[in-house]
Amino acid sequence: MKISIASDHGGYQLKQMVIDHLKARGFEVTDRGCDVPVSCDYPLYAKKVTDDLTAGDAELGILICGTGIGMSMAANKVPGIRAALCHDVFSAKASKEHNNANILCMGARVIGPGLAMMITDTFLDTKFTQDERHVRRISQFS
Repeated sequence: MKISIASDHGGYQLKQMVIDHLKARGFEVTDRGCDVPVSCDYPLYAKKVTDDLTAGDAELGILICGTGIGMSMAANKVPGIRAALCHDVFSAKASKEHNNANILCMGARVIGPGLAMMITDTFLDTKFTQDERHVRRISQFS
């Protein structure tokens, strides 16, 4: 599975840890920046990941900023993107099972690396249920 990942300066260090974790698990990872922990504009990096997903160049995405809020707001502006801000394992599981989320957003200033890896693993390992009620609800997203 190919995963596109990006962060702003606030999420840079956690992004690097997540990349190492993903590669250790055998995932193909595309790092879309930022490349140094210097102040930058998170919407530009969110767009790079959403572009990868909408173009079919990645199956899933991960976006990390200080809180995860800005990244999730920017990503969800793109049709077909279902970005879920998750700071706990239950939300990561439910976002995939019920909402078929295709981008995981996390806040590096909200959670630590250990929890971030558990959330990432849960998000990647959980499958969409395909239940009719969930398919119907997702089809109502505009």
